[in-house]
Amino acid sequence: CSCLAEMVLPVAEVWPEVERAERLARGAALKWASGVFCRPEHLERLSQYRKRESQRTASIHTRLKSMVQSYLEGVGWGLEQLREARTELKEASRTLKKAGVESSRNTEGVKSLERLREVSINHCQLLAAVSNLPRLYSVRSMVSETERLVESRRLLEAHARLMELERWQDDILWQLHGAAGTSGISLSPEDQDLVAKYFSGVGRLVDALGKELWAVVSSALALARQNPTPFVSAVRIVEREEALDQALLEERGGSGGNSRPLPPGRPRGWRACFFQVLEEAVSARFRSVSYLHTRGPGLAGHLSALQHGLMADLATVRHLLEHCVPPHYRLTGAYLRASHCCLHAHLTQVSSWDLESGEIFAVLNWVLHIYNSPDMMGHPELVSEMEKEELGPLISSEGLEQLQSKYVQSVRKSVSEWMLKALQVELQDWQRDQEPDTDHEGFYQTSLPTIITQMLEENARVALMIGESLRDQTIQMGLYEMENLLNKFREALVDFGKEHRKEPSNNKSKFYLHYLLASISNCIILKKSTESLQQQQSSRSAGQFSRTPPNPLVALDRAVRRACRLVMDQLLLDLQPFLPGLLTRSWLAQGDPTPKLCHVLEHHLELYSRVRPPCRQRLQEEAQWLMVVEYVRALMQKRLVCRSAEERRQLAQQMVQDEQLFREIFHGLEGEGSVPEVNPLALLPDLADFIRLKDPGMLTLEVSGLAAKYPDISEEHVSVLLDVRSDVSRDIRGAVLDLLEQSAPPLPAGYRPIFTDILVPPPTIAFCLPTAKCA
Repeated sequence: CSCLAEMVLPVAEVWPEVERAERLARGAALKWASGVFCRPEHLERLSQYRKRESQRTASIHTRLKSMVQSYLEGVGWGLEQLREARTELKEASRTLKKAGVESSRNTEGVKSLERLREVSINHCQLLAAVSNLPRLYSVRSMVSETERLVESRRLLEAHARLMELERWQDDILWQLHGAAGTSGISLSPEDQDLVAKYFSGVGRLVDALGKELWAVVSSALALARQNPTPFVSAVRIVEREEALDQALLEERGGSGGNSRPLPPGRPRGWRACFFQVLEEAVSARFRSVSYLHTRGPGLAGHLSALQHGLMADLATVRHLLEHCVPPHYRLTGAYLRASHCCLHAHLTQVSSWDLESGEIFAVLNWVLHIYNSPDMMGHPELVSEMEKEELGPLISSEGLEQLQSKYVQSVRKSVSEWMLKALQVELQDWQRDQEPDTDHEGFYQTSLPTIITQMLEENARVALMIGESLRDQTIQMGLYEMENLLNKFREALVDFGKEHRKEPSNNKSKFYLHYLLASISNCIILKKSTESLQQQQSSRSAGQFSRTPPNPLVALDRAVRRACRLVMDQLLLDLQPFLPGLLTRSWLAQGDPTPKLCHVLEHHLELYSRVRPPCRQRLQEEAQWLMVVEYVRALMQKRLVCRSAEERRQLAQQMVQDEQLFREIFHGLEGEGSVPEVNPLALLPDLADFIRLKDPGMLTLEVSGLAAKYPDISEEHVSVLLDVRSDVSRDIRGAVLDLLEQSAPPLPAGYRPIFTDILVPPPTIAFCLPTAKCA
C-alpha cells in the first residue's frame, strides 16, 4: 500500500482527484490488513504477503509504463500528420490565388463576345424560320384537310396527317430549344406561346379525333354486327399512339439533361382511355334497359332482360370484337369485368329498395343460381375468363344476409296476415248452424290446419330454391308465427267457452261440442305439420338464431289441454241434470238416473270417435274419470245412509250394476289406447265391497286394502263411507281411522290421484253454545 501511495503522490500535485484516490486506496488497504492479520499467529505469513504484493506492484508499474509509452508514440505520430497537412494547405491556398487572378483576366475578354453571341442567336432563329417556312405555310391547309378526314371518319388517314403535324411542331420546338440552349438561354415563354398559338389547330384535331375514336369504341357492339372496319381502325390508332408514348418516354426520359422535352399533350394514354370508354359503354348498355317496370312483378322480367342482353353482348365480344384487337387486350375479360362491376352497383341499388318477398326472391335466385349457371357466367366458354379475372361476388355476404333477412321479414308479415285471416274464418265457422266438415277418415276438421300447413310448407319449399340457410330461417319464422297463432287460438277457445256458458241454449251453441272436437283434431294435424317442418331444418341451423327458439309444440299442447277441458266441462254440464238423483233412495229402488247418464255418455263418446287419435283416447279416459269422480262425489254427499244390512246389500249391488253399465259404455277404451295404471271404474266395486261387508270387525283390513290401492284416500273419505254404512261402532271407527293415519303411504310415481278431486262436504253441526258473554 505504501508503494502504491508513493507512486500516486507526485501525481496528486497535478490532479487533486489523485489525493482522493489515495485516501480510498489507504482505507481499502487498512481494511484488508485488519481482516488478514486479526490474530497474532497470522503475522507469521507477513513475509509471504509482502513478497506477493511487491510482485503485484512491479507488474502494475510495468503495465503503466508500457501504456504511457504507447500513448506517447500515438501523440507523436498525430503531430507529424498535422505538420504535413499544414504544409499542403499552404500550397493549395497559393494555387487558388493564382486561379482567381486568371479568372478575373478572362472575364474582361468574355464581355467583348456578348455582341457576337446575340448575332449568333438571331442567325440560328432565322435559319430555323427559313427551313420551316414551307411547313409553316401548309399547316393551316393540312389542319383543314385533317378535319374533313375526321368528319368523314377516315380515321387512319386523319391520324397520319395529325402525326405529321405533331412532328413538325415537335421539330420546330426542338430547333428553337436547341438554338436557345446553344446560346445558354432557355426558350422564352413568348416563343413557346407563339408556336402553340400557330399550331393550335393540332390540339383541336387531337380532341376531335379522340371524340370520334371513343364514339366508335362506344358503338363497337353495333358496329361489330354491321361493319367492324371503323372499330379496327380505332384500335390501330390507339396502338400507334401507345407505341408513340412509349417511344417518347424511353427516348426523352433517359438521355440525361440535354434530352428533348415531351411534345404537348404527351403521353396521351389512349389505351387506358379505350378501356375506360368500354366500361362507360357497358354502363350505358345497363342504363338502356327499361326501368319503367322494374318494381313489383316486373323485376323478374328486368333481370331476365339483363341476362339476355348481357349474354348477347358477350357473344358479340367473344366471337367478333375479340378478333379485332391484339390478344393482350383480353377484351372478353375486360367486358366481363366491366359488366360485373355494373351489375354489382345496379343490384346494390335494387337491394336498397323496399322490396316485397317475391322481388327479393327474384334477386336472390338471379344472383345465387342464374348468374353462375351454364346459361350465364357458368358457360363453358366463359368459365376460364371468369377464373382469370377473379371477380368477387355480385352481392357481398353481408348484403346477401340482409336480403335474406328482408325476405324472411316480408314473408313473416304475409304469413302473419294470412294466419290471422284463417283464424278469423275459423271463428266464423264455429258460429255455423251445422256440423264441421269431416275428412276421408270421418274425423272432424276445418279449413284452418290445411291453410296453415300448405302456407308454411310452400314457403319452406320456395326458400329451399334459394338455399338451405334461407329455408331454415323461413321455417324458424313459420314456427314462431305458428306459436303465436296457437296462443291466439287458445284464447279464442276460452272466449268461445265463456260465450257458450252465458247462453247455453242459443242455436249458435248447438254444435259447440262438435267444433271443440274439430279444434282438437286441427291441433293434431298442426302438430304433425310442425314436426315435419322441424325435421326439414338442417342440424347446423340450431345455433344460428340468437332469439329463443320457438316452441309451437308446447303451445299446441296447451291449446289441446284447454279444448279437452272445455269438452269435459260440457260433459259435466250435460250430466249435471241427472247427478242429483244419483245414490238416492229413489235410485236405490228404481235405478232411474243411471240409464240417462249412460245415454249422455254414449252420445259424447260417439262424438269423441270423430277426433283423431291419440286425443280420442284421452277424451274417453277423461270422461271415464269424470263419471267416476262425480259418482263417488255423490256417494260422499251421504244422500243415502243405509238403515240395515239389506239396504247395504242393495246399495252395493246397485253400485256394481252401474259399474257394469259404465264398463259396457267404455268397453272400447282398452282396445284403442293405453290403459291407465289405475282404472277408475274399478273403484266402484271396491267401494261396493266395503259397504257390503257384513262383519264390521273386518273393516280395518278392508280399509288397509283401499289405502294400498288408492293411497290418496283420506280420513274424511273413509269416515263418510263409515257413515253410509251406519253400523260401525265408535271403537271400530277409531281403530280404522288410526290405522289409516298411521299407514298413509306416499303416492307412487305415475299414480293419478282420484280422491284428491273429490271434496268431502263439511259436517253440519248444530250451534249449541249460549249467547251470553263469558264472565
